[in-house]
Amino acid sequence: IPSEQQRVMLLRRSPSGPKKYFPIPVEHLEEEIRIRAADDGKLFREEFNSLPPGYMQGTLEMANKEENREKNRYPNILPYDHSRVVLTQTDGAPCTDYINASYIDVSKNFFKCILLKKSNTLLEAEFLFQVWSDQGRIEGEHDFPGSRCYSPIDAGCKAPRLVTQLHFTSWPDFGVPFTPIGMLKFLKKVKSLNPTHAGPIVVHCSAGVGRTGTFVVIDAMIDMMHAEQKIDIFDFVARIRNQRPQMVQTDMQYSFIYQALLEYYLYGDTELDVSSLEKHLQPSQNTAPNLVKIGLEEEFKKLTNVRIMKENMRTGNLPANMKKARVIQIIPYDFNRVILSMKRGQEYTDYINASFIDGYRQKDYFIATQGPLPHTVEDFWRMVWEWKCHTIVMLTEVLEREQEKCFQYWPSEGSVTYGEITIEIKSDLLADAISVRDFLITHSQDKQGRLVRQFHFHGWPEIGIPAEGKGMIDLIAAVQKQQQQTGNHPITVHCSAGAGRTGTFIALSNILERVKAEGLLDVFQAVKSLRLQRPHMVQTLEQYEFCYKVVQDFIDIFSDYANFK
Repeated sequence: IPSEQQRVMLLRRSPSGPKKYFPIPVEHLEEEIRIRAADDGKLFREEFNSLPPGYMQGTLEMANKEENREKNRYPNILPYDHSRVVLTQTDGAPCTDYINASYIDVSKNFFKCILLKKSNTLLEAEFLFQVWSDQGRIEGEHDFPGSRCYSPIDAGCKAPRLVTQLHFTSWPDFGVPFTPIGMLKFLKKVKSLNPTHAGPIVVHCSAGVGRTGTFVVIDAMIDMMHAEQKIDIFDFVARIRNQRPQMVQTDMQYSFIYQALLEYYLYGDTELDVSSLEKHLQPSQNTAPNLVKIGLEEEFKKLTNVRIMKENMRTGNLPANMKKARVIQIIPYDFNRVILSMKRGQEYTDYINASFIDGYRQKDYFIATQGPLPHTVEDFWRMVWEWKCHTIVMLTEVLEREQEKCFQYWPSEGSVTYGEITIEIKSDLLADAISVRDFLITHSQDKQGRLVRQFHFHGWPEIGIPAEGKGMIDLIAAVQKQQQQTGNHPITVHCSAGAGRTGTFIALSNILERVKAEGLLDVFQAVKSLRLQRPHMVQTLEQYEFCYKVVQDFIDIFSDYANFK
């Protein structure tokens, strides 16, 4: 690789010299994180900067040989000689035993092999040869665009070997994941697929130190948490830097490790296989029925740990925008609010009380919003137009208990115009508690119209839940079919305030999608994830229990047609 190729920024030596940090008992973890996170994470940075830097613990002779330089993705991220992975030489040729990869001693009897992403055919072949030699499994980015055969592996092979690659796709190029939930689920999957007789797990990112190091530390500390009821992140990172330099590259990655471990400690593994759901919900002969309800109550109470981030609600809390809220406690976070185009010369017209919400397969798949007010209905239709929504889900009535819960934003017949957008109703059909309305919407600046379908569910009272789960299952199926036909643009979902019924619908959509794809569900984490994206999503215990009921109904209905049980 040419010397002018981009280098990874190396860690600097701490100006204050080394400092000792001690193991943390798990029962003190939450308080220790609170202390470190204060003052914009000042103590996290101080602890991270006290770690020993890279390239202090060994020689790098093999990595620096002229013949091996082209095998290093980054010329300043190299494996130590004492811990490098040594390949079998090809035809006795010197340096063919080299790959930029290091063994990491996680515990007394377990190693993980860490390596870089490779780009050319020669290096891919060496990479696969290393996997073959060590009987490894792969975790990391997608390396192979299709099936390929490599002669170093094929030649003289008695039997093929299955290698499973697991690819974590939710780590941004800069920073860390928004929440550690996905990483913890990914780690569980890696462990469940790795047989006891297997060789090292192969882990890589790009340079094989930052994201890779973070993954390895989280894995090792969870094991330590179980074995010793404590964690020692500082000592472990210092130790693995003796085996591969620069492991865990940023203070942000370092604090993310703490957050992932706290998440695991507070909530554990709440994932269920569909076959165990009935047992989770139904009392056994020795269990009083009220204990099951208490169990779900305890789950729901834990959701109060999800802090409402008021410091991230500045836009919604502006006086001009508070007038646009039905419920002043339910406003969007700044980081995922739906932004409208600003009207020329009119301040604050880029705001609507609406939040982008992630779907099971697609980021920002839903827009959660309140039922329009008379003075925000134009903004509602601007949002539908500008974000190319083809599907609206309405979960409230216009009037409930003689109070307006949602302005009727569509015409009962003919057409109506709000600002520059005209809405013409084309059809209105009622079947099984769902009104399906088709609208043709046109913009004064755009000659081409767009069809939008509204699914108005009538079976959900303001207080309480639907009488049975099948109506919700049918609604979700109808919405998914509409999305497949119109291109999977964001689905606009609203009730009155845009949190309780809206959150429950979105949670169920994501949960059922995962049940179909994986045969797994995690109601707690599905709801917790929504609350990190919009406050008060799934507002009541009754709505939370309803999520479980609908999933059970879904499994009962479709178990004859799918391999759920």
